Amino acid sequence: MAMTRLVRPVALLVGLVGLAGPPAWAQDPIHKMGRGVANVLTGWMELPKQIHLGRQEENPVAGFGWGLLKGAGLTVLRAGVGLYEALTFPLPYPKGFASPYEQMELSDYAWE
Repeated sequence: MAMTRLVRPVALLVGLVGLAGPPAWAQDPIHKMGRGVANVLTGWMELPKQIHLGRQEENPVAGFGWGLLKGAGLTVLRAGVGLYEALTFPLPYPKGFASPYEQMELSDYAWE
């Protein structure tokens, strides 16, 4: 019961803060938060994806090793950027800067 009393005002405050901020260049705060949360929860998908892509190379054994390393790095990177976006969703990106995904040439989501 006490938890419900706390959750409702916090949810309302988060919602109002999200609506108060200006959209971040073709990215509204809700999209930014959704993409961030999705990438925190599904960033692990980079590991099997990169292993699969690596095994399709000419040398599948070396591709597996490279895919494993690349997948592990991208998993950490995607989860970190996702956490950053989820926490800063009401704030627009600074003028002159692209989103972290554009700067690092990452797709918006792990499954893309």
